[in-house]
Amino acid sequence: MSKREVPIVVITGYLGSGKTTLMQNILKQEKRKVALIVNDMGSINIDASILNKTGNQLLQVEMIEMQNGCICCTLRDEFMAEIERVSNDDSVEAVFVEASGISEPSSIAGAFINYEEMTPDTRVYLKTIVSVVDVDRIYREFLHTLTSEDDNEDGDIINLIIDQIEFCDLMILNKTDLLSDEQLNEVKTGLRNIQQEAEMITCIQGDVDLDRLLEREDFDYDNVEAYSAVQKALNQCEHDDEKACVDEYGISSFVFDEKKPFNRNKFNALVENYPEELIRTKGYIWFSDDWKHVQLFEQAGRNASVTELSEWVSSWPDKEIESLIKDFPDIKDDWDQKYGDRCNQVVFIGKGYEKKEIVSLLYDCIDEDAG
Repeated sequence: MSKREVPIVVITGYLGSGKTTLMQNILKQEKRKVALIVNDMGSINIDASILNKTGNQLLQVEMIEMQNGCICCTLRDEFMAEIERVSNDDSVEAVFVEASGISEPSSIAGAFINYEEMTPDTRVYLKTIVSVVDVDRIYREFLHTLTSEDDNEDGDIINLIIDQIEFCDLMILNKTDLLSDEQLNEVKTGLRNIQQEAEMITCIQGDVDLDRLLEREDFDYDNVEAYSAVQKALNQCEHDDEKACVDEYGISSFVFDEKKPFNRNKFNALVENYPEELIRTKGYIWFSDDWKHVQLFEQAGRNASVTELSEWVSSWPDKEIESLIKDFPDIKDDWDQKYGDRCNQVVFIGKGYEKKEIVSLLYDCIDEDAG
């Protein structure tokens, strides 16, 4: 094989979505010799042990198990090293990567982009990023009230699922036998509200033809990043527009920018009674009782979460701030004399809402007395 002839297919999707079942079906098809990289967060790689039971087809497969970390972060260097090693095997026709259920596909894709730039003679290239979607779970947790208290997990789980759906160029809608045609169409509509470009394939028990994954256009990082609903809103919306930007699907979006902090109790009360017209929300916020930490606010369907992230630069010691600004003077462009780099910047996406009403609800949560 010559340069750039080994396609890499990354399989993402949350725990239980059906990634391993999909891989089992791929191994059974005997169409090509593939290498398989399986990433599991546990110290014992359960997914790999299941795949090992597929029988004689394993003679055509080189399988690499990666454990105790995630290929989008702690195992990134090890992951790319294995990709490099596999690419030197002239008999390998494709590499399939089963990412862990909590992997962020944008980080994995970013690792590939960096690798390709640093290794121009590599034979491998990113063919596609697949998101395996449990349509039954999306129906229950993203679109409708949960069916039982046992299913009532933290909102950050469904937000991670939606993140995986937003950053892909192929969605495999699995477990379609658990929904009626009407329910499945409702799921498709809901997914199109946040991911309008990726191809959709419906299946039962991960039964998808291998050629559907390989005979397609190559993955384009910039295009995929640009057509997520959140990124579209950031790219297209002017922050001071009176009306939200509306696309051809009737989805409207806007970006809320405000330096002053939210009152934590008031903001939490808003989240508990969140407007049903909002489909997806994502951005960074801060609270008046915590001038140190950046908070990530995410909402997908009926689930919402606030997660403490890193520290605002303006909370660092003065000497560290001065050193950073010296190296990166552009930081001062958006620097506020009172609040520094602290700000609320949140993307709101939905249907049938009035921007003025949402903005009014947000300003009702602002702590005017902060500082």
